[in-house]
Amino acid sequence: MDDIIGIQMIGTQRSGSNLLRVMLDAIDEIVAPHPPHILQRFLPLLPKYGDLSDKNNFHNLVEDVCELVCINPVPWEGVILNTENVLKECEHPTLFDVFHIIYKTAAIQTHATHWLCKSMKNSYYAKAMEDAGIHPFYLYLYRDGRDVALSFQKAIVGEKHIYALANVWKKDQEAALAVRSIVPAKRFISLSYEELIVDPEGTVRSLCQKLGVLYTNKVMDYYKSSESKHTAIAGKMWQNVIKPVLKNNSKKFLKEMSPNDICIFESVAGNVLKELGYELYTDSDKLCSFSEDEITLFMEENDRLKRKFKMEKVDPGDIEKRRPQMELLERIRNYNDK
Repeated sequence: MDDIIGIQMIGTQRSGSNLLRVMLDAIDEIVAPHPPHILQRFLPLLPKYGDLSDKNNFHNLVEDVCELVCINPVPWEGVILNTENVLKECEHPTLFDVFHIIYKTAAIQTHATHWLCKSMKNSYYAKAMEDAGIHPFYLYLYRDGRDVALSFQKAIVGEKHIYALANVWKKDQEAALAVRSIVPAKRFISLSYEELIVDPEGTVRSLCQKLGVLYTNKVMDYYKSSESKHTAIAGKMWQNVIKPVLKNNSKKFLKEMSPNDICIFESVAGNVLKELGYELYTDSDKLCSFSEDEITLFMEENDRLKRKFKMEKVDPGDIEKRRPQMELLERIRNYNDK
């Protein structure tokens, strides 16, 4: 397994990450399964397992992580995980080893040389990954945060008030950009969603060169692949992966977002927007900071909007596809502390 190379995508969801994932999955050398978010979901749950140096405790963890992957809403096609086999390959009783072995196993079983993990929040765990001996390429995919916010307001996941969305987007970009300081430059690759949709073939060709894999014309037929079809079936928010690239899918916020919401977003995250090369549309004298009382009201409204969205707009079918993973995680949360 030592010659398997990792690619960790980082940034924020709703930035074209599933589009890029299914494009790269079309390359024979890369396996890019839909992410079950192993680290993000299990790191907070580790206290439930007790001392992982105890073989039984570690076995329970590995078994649960394998189950999470096996019941992912988008199946890992061609990958069969066995708890005992994963245990044998782990050199240390840590969640990071489990994560790494599972992705390496996916590469081996699909005859790939590279695995790609699309858990964008793993930027927050990059130092721990590096310390654990996991040294992937970090593929930082970013998109204009105002368009990201619009997309989240229509999605089953995520915040809904513009203040909360701006805060999450800003923190995610700062975490991703911070990874540059802890890894060699050749292992940190930046790519904007806007350049991807304007020139998808040229952009992916350039990316393949940096990753050391061969470009294939199958990339541009990504929307016909079984991976894209399985992804689209698993959730309405992933429907675009069965369509050709939407080349005009940018700056939608200028038509769909109110001037007040644009002002709030730019007041919170304008410095990061500018760092990434995006133009601000609010006069500088109108940008402001917010009082604690204002922030409290914003977050109360965010909670109300999330409840309203769940009641009125969430497709019951989407919830049902996610139910097995949610029930597994809830069962783990209810474990007695050891």
